[in-house]
Amino acid sequence: MRHLDVSIHPTACLDEPVSIAPGTRIWHFCHVMRGARIGRNCVLGQNVFVASEVVIGDRVRIQNNVSVYAGVELESDVFCGPSCVFTNVSHPRAEVSQKDRFQRTLVRRGATIGANATVVCGITIGRHALIGAGTVVVRDVPDYALVLGVPGESSGYVGRHGKPLERGAEDLWVCPASGFRYRETEGSLRCLDLDEDEPLPPGPGRA
Repeated sequence: MRHLDVSIHPTACLDEPVSIAPGTRIWHFCHVMRGARIGRNCVLGQNVFVASEVVIGDRVRIQNNVSVYAGVELESDVFCGPSCVFTNVSHPRAEVSQKDRFQRTLVRRGATIGANATVVCGITIGRHALIGAGTVVVRDVPDYALVLGVPGESSGYVGRHGKPLERGAEDLWVCPASGFRYRETEGSLRCLDLDEDEPLPPGPGRA
């Protein structure tokens, strides 16, 4: 099957049919299984595995040595750091087949998962959240949350630029990098200067 405007390293293995949108680059020793769907302008680093029927949005960056197992969905603009880990069964046993019990894990738009972090299956990581390196995520993560530790606990908020937000007046938080304002309501955050699904405006540091 021919994939137009897609860069695929000769050592990568694609079990056709797979759907790969234009602009995506797939590097050394990757394995993409039958039925996977990968969006536009994604980057799959060395030794990335994508299981059957996995859905990956646009502009997703998956660093080296990451396996995206069945049941995991990555929305657009997600970043997966090197060797981060996804799971899809809560109580695995080698002698018990549980292929009909894979749990869904959803990583919402713009979220970052740090290097060597582990994401326990069956949870949702909110939009633009940031999971620190080595963190073990065992419960749902709100939008913009900064989660650190083992097990992962909320350690404040980050903005669209990935910087920890600073407390402003009353229920407001402010991004030191952009000046964007965020309002906290009942434990969730909303950006007042940019819609959560709107791309960042052009400026320094944009990829």
